[in-house]
Amino acid sequence: MTVGGTTDIAVIGGGIVGMACAAELALREPRLRVVVLEREPELARHQTGHNSGVIHSGVYYAPGSFKARLCTEGARLMYEFCEAHGIIAERVGKLIIARDASELPRLRAILDRGRRNGVAPLHWLEGSEIAAIEPSATGVAAIHLPGAGITDYAAVTHRLADVVRERGGEVLCGISVDRVTESRCGLELGHRAGVVAARRALFCAGAWSDRLAVAAGASADPRIVPFRGAYQEVTAGYHGLVRGLIYPVPDPALPFLGVHLTRHVDGSLSVGPTAMLALTLRSQRGIRVDPLAAARTLGWPGTLPMAWRYRRAALAEVRSALIPRTLAVAAQAYVPALPVDALKPGPVGIRAQALSRRGKLVDDFAFSQTPHALHVRNAPSPAATSALAIARHVADSFLRVV
Repeated sequence: MTVGGTTDIAVIGGGIVGMACAAELALREPRLRVVVLEREPELARHQTGHNSGVIHSGVYYAPGSFKARLCTEGARLMYEFCEAHGIIAERVGKLIIARDASELPRLRAILDRGRRNGVAPLHWLEGSEIAAIEPSATGVAAIHLPGAGITDYAAVTHRLADVVRERGGEVLCGISVDRVTESRCGLELGHRAGVVAARRALFCAGAWSDRLAVAAGASADPRIVPFRGAYQEVTAGYHGLVRGLIYPVPDPALPFLGVHLTRHVDGSLSVGPTAMLALTLRSQRGIRVDPLAAARTLGWPGTLPMAWRYRRAALAEVRSALIPRTLAVAAQAYVPALPVDALKPGPVGIRAQALSRRGKLVDDFAFSQTPHALHVRNAPSPAATSALAIARHVADSFLRVV
């Protein structure tokens, strides 16, 4: 296909969600031509290639929500996919640790929520039992999730691209769709090199999902606001301090899970991430400002109310960004033997988070439809874990009207 060709289905976005959806559609409907359009020179350049690599279990999310249902199913599908395609996926297990008695009610609430979401196995540990799982960790109690694991989501994305190609589809990189117009046959997707005509389109565009949805005729609400997440890498001599994944008990008043310790498939160990409102859509070290992205974020009516609501957390995030040793101190609450000077700057990523006009962070995966398209409007964590389940959900809706 040339950059000015025609297709049955165009998938915009070459991250793990877009590629999973493209592969699912290609597998289900071999008669339909599927083409993926990715704005970057290669796949998985944004959230997919800059996340923790954790395969989540689904304990945190509201029962009945998309996140609860699709994360649990998605974890199972992800392990199956990785095993079938020779991609590393290790069930290293996760501990969610309460530091003191004040966190026990919230930890028990997570245990109850996990059971309601069908997460299994799922174990409550008293403080004395933590060392059997993580010898260097400490706390008054913990939840143990043996099924939680780690993988390489960029590798998964590239293998999904192979599936699309094997089924006769195409994956085109360096195609930045910036115009969407309706035509007699469906949609015309404009980019610098021309126009791709598609009967139907599926938008999985991450940080660009809101503007492309609006271009296709959808509501401007919610708006994507970017959050900058920075990790610190633990120096090699201390990798053995953590066997798997160690997480804090999250504060329900805050939108993110907090600073945690994560083992990766290459054997390395990281601490993080931070979660600071960003003024750019691109992952890079240092504080950068993209004037256009900053104007879109700060000009959205919900941004200032959101910033005010989370002002204390925001100040803490700024402190963590400016004083990296803050992350080490936070990690020492769970692994006291980790020296403050054992950390160095690590990866930085941008998390695309939907924010309503009224200043409420959208807490679930969100989807919307326009006459010839389906839009994934909000897909933050655990979207990578859930990608294959999201693809099934999207395909069920999408193919009913193709």
